[in-house]
Order: sequence, then C-alpha cells, then structure tokens
Amino acid sequence: MSELLTIIRFSDGNFHFWGAVLRMLLAVVCGGIIGIERESKRRPAGFRTHILICLGASMTTLTSQYLYLHMGWFTDLARLGAQVIAGMGFIGAGTIIVTKRRQVKGLTTAAGLFATAIVGLSVGAGFVEAALIATALVLVAEMFLSRFEYFIMSTSRTLNLYIEYKENDSLVQMSEYLRLHHVGVSDLQVTKSGAASQNPCAIFSLDLPRKFSHDKLMTALSGIEGVVSVEEL
Repeated sequence: MSELLTIIRFSDGNFHFWGAVLRMLLAVVCGGIIGIERESKRRPAGFRTHILICLGASMTTLTSQYLYLHMGWFTDLARLGAQVIAGMGFIGAGTIIVTKRRQVKGLTTAAGLFATAIVGLSVGAGFVEAALIATALVLVAEMFLSRFEYFIMSTSRTLNLYIEYKENDSLVQMSEYLRLHHVGVSDLQVTKSGAASQNPCAIFSLDLPRKFSHDKLMTALSGIEGVVSVEEL
C-alpha cells in the first residue's frame, strides 16, 4: 500500500506514468459517482459532464506537476489549478436559469460542478483521501440533505406564491383573506399576464403567523373564485 501511495503521490520526487493513470481513473470514478445522482434527476449537467470536469481538473494539476517534476520547469504549481476555479464560473452560470415566474433553478447543479472540479484538482495533486471524502459528502448533500432542506422550507414563516387569476375581484378577495388571518404581505407584484396564459398574475411575499401551514394557505387561496393556479416559488 505504501508503495502504491508513493507512485500515486510522486512522493519520491519522480513523475510516475501509472500513478498519473490511476489519478485520472479515480477522477473519472469520483466525477461519475456525483454525476449519476444529477443524471437521475435529469439535471442539465449530468453523468458525462461531471466526469469531464473532474477529469479535466485532474489533468490540470497533473500537467503542472509534470512540468515541474519531469520537464524541470520551475513554475507555480497552483497557477493552472487557479484558472480551473475561475473557469468554473462560466460553466456554472450556464446551468443557472431564471424562469418567467422568477424561479431560480440550477444553483445546486452549479455548486456540484464547482465541487467536482475541486475534487478533480485534489485527485490530480494526489490528495486522494480528501477527494474520496469530498465525493461522499457531496453525495450526502445532494441525495439526503434535500429532505432536510424541504423540511426547513415547509416550516419557514416566509412564503412566496405565484398566483394566476381571472378578475381583479379575485385579487381583492385574496388580500382580504390574508388580512383576516393576520398573514403579512411584505411585497406584492402584479402583472397583466402570466407565464403560460393571458390571465393576470400576482407574486406575493408573505409572512405567515405561527401554526399556519403553507398547504393550508395555498388550499384556501386556490378555493377563491376566479383563482386559476397557486404555486410556491
């Protein structure tokens, strides 16, 4: 095991071909494991994207070490890796979209791509323990902590609702219902037409009283005459 770690980490000061191969394979495995979870949820950046990013980041660090250990070039080993971190901003931005209903989607995928790039840099540097632990933690965050996140959102006292309705009387009735049940309106934006229809729509930012659930409020507003749809943002 110690000899294998020496080859992978280039601890003897020499650049080992098989050590580089093992690092690249490990980068493919780590990136693929993270990418499978995103692919299963049909996110824009999935299995192959995560593999390519992790492998590319790993190759960046390997190239820096190759120039220093094998070619004898005295260069900053962290310079190329720093460019990977900066470049991830462009790729991550491509996965983030703002819908017509002002919902922001893709942030988790963008953060996962950034973390995958760092995992690749760690693998390329031979810090395999950190890469494996980070891969496991990213999976835990994306697969299991989403339930905890949903629990936090469902119990939050702040709620943003997108509501489509047919007539202005419906908006008046919604406002009256919120007032009678002591639901605070911190912001209200009204437009003439919604994202998918010609009905007017309103975006409410609400402060709910205690023991007043999100589902109860949304069900009550949906029951008002003239209300077409109620969605949480």
